[in-house]
Amino acid sequence: MIHYHLSFRNPLTHVVDISITITGNQQQNLCLQLPAWRPGRYELQHFAQKLYAVTATANGQSIPIQKITKDRWLVEAKNAQVVEISYSFFARQMDAGGSWLDEEMLYLNPVNCLMAVEGREAEQHQVSLQLPEHWQLACGLPEHEKHTLLAADFDELADSPFIASGSLQRESFEMDGYTFHVWLQGDCQPNWPRITSDLAAYTREQLAVFGDFPVPEYHYLNLILPYRFYHGVEHRHSTVITLGPGEQLMDWGMYKEFVGVSSHELFHTWNIKKIRPREMLPYDFAQENYFRTGYVAEGITTYYGDFILARSGFFTAEAYFAELNTTLQRYFADYSRYNLSVADSSFDLWLDGYKPGIPDRKVSIYIKGALTALLLDLQLRQATANAASLDSVMRILWERFGKVNIGYTEADYAEVVEEVAGQPFQAYFDRYINSTETIEPALDAALRYVGCTLQEKQNPVLHEARFGFKLATDGTMKVTAIAPDSPASELLSIDDELIALNGRKLENNNLPQLLALNPEQTELAFFREKQLRVIRLEPNGQTYYSKYTVQKREDATAAEQENFRLWLNQKF
Repeated sequence: MIHYHLSFRNPLTHVVDISITITGNQQQNLCLQLPAWRPGRYELQHFAQKLYAVTATANGQSIPIQKITKDRWLVEAKNAQVVEISYSFFARQMDAGGSWLDEEMLYLNPVNCLMAVEGREAEQHQVSLQLPEHWQLACGLPEHEKHTLLAADFDELADSPFIASGSLQRESFEMDGYTFHVWLQGDCQPNWPRITSDLAAYTREQLAVFGDFPVPEYHYLNLILPYRFYHGVEHRHSTVITLGPGEQLMDWGMYKEFVGVSSHELFHTWNIKKIRPREMLPYDFAQENYFRTGYVAEGITTYYGDFILARSGFFTAEAYFAELNTTLQRYFADYSRYNLSVADSSFDLWLDGYKPGIPDRKVSIYIKGALTALLLDLQLRQATANAASLDSVMRILWERFGKVNIGYTEADYAEVVEEVAGQPFQAYFDRYINSTETIEPALDAALRYVGCTLQEKQNPVLHEARFGFKLATDGTMKVTAIAPDSPASELLSIDDELIALNGRKLENNNLPQLLALNPEQTELAFFREKQLRVIRLEPNGQTYYSKYTVQKREDATAAEQENFRLWLNQKF
């Protein structure tokens, strides 16, 4: 067994002191590897930058320890039976993938700071915490003794965040023999009956998709913050969700985000934690784990996160369409859909998947992945006359791969889709997954099967529609995006700071209002690299940044309305 001991002296320094006790050593040299990334965010994280004062001892004496890569250490153990590694970790990153220490709590993601002993990752790992006596522990791992956690191996330990605090709130509910714990840490006034009822409703729907659940108990670890925030990360038997501001928790705008991210993360318990690409089984924490099926892992999960809420009755059809329309706007807000496929964008997550990157280079595997999942679901329903759907695909992936811990390949996924469809489906993958063919015609045709349509409307924001450029939403009047081949593309550049239109000062986002007056000319003054410039924009008869919405068709047939009911579990 590998034993970790965590303590802190002054929580206001945000420093956690960590010691690793390695017993039964028989090695001349030991190697310790700190994870270089965390599951759920597929880019190198460089956690080692937050560690310092790394030392090693054996038999009461210091022994040599040397850093040999950015996050790997070599210890000259010389066969000492017991070796202890000590170091400190700066825990001050408040998001769902970070760690945080203050006077009220210790929130920690072990993947951020606990080193693995190479060659002994399969052993049990124990974490003992030196905490105030009255503090509780919220974690997916069992509390072996008070303030002591036990993991079956390092992978489970790395995937088991916890919150330790004296002010945790908890409610639990049962569903089909499984227990779900909802923990809240932070200043808020939860309506527990409403929360547990809504979470239970979508849990029932998700269990119906897969048939059973991967773990006997599941923990929602919610950090409710006093400021605006939104982030969630999936784990083997838990999720961490950071959300705020706490006083708005039960207001509809924030509450639907709370339930929505909870639904998304629960679906991940099957899809990516168990139904996992072959390239990630097992995880290699030392380097990138390249994979091209992010559209399955994240795209399908993004689709189901809200879709399940409609099926469970949490969303009306209109509320679900509002969420779907937001996804559509995000997809059509840039022109990357013409430049990189969603499969290639999956691979490039490790390069720049979570950063803005250069303009129009890559699509989001979450956004395009969700739209291609919607398309596939509707096409499968139509191909099988509602006898099968994307539910059928996910159930097979769970039974054939996830439940038996076998990783799937791109080819495996495509074969399951064709098996469910009962006919060739390669065109779907060729056009919408592995290339950049436009999705709009196919999506509109698929939506018609359920009595709906994909409607395109001209963007009401005139500078976007007429000239093809977008501005920052923070009031700075900076150019943030430019449509290719638009009037703006010839004269404006990213980060140009607009200051006047036809001699009138631009302020308080008044550009759309001034353009609505239809001036005879459009003369813009702006600063570029601190230099004043003046240009004249001329429309070219084209429009840009169209708005797309899903709407019910007034001429939907009775059969299409029944298809709609079978799809959303709601009347048309």
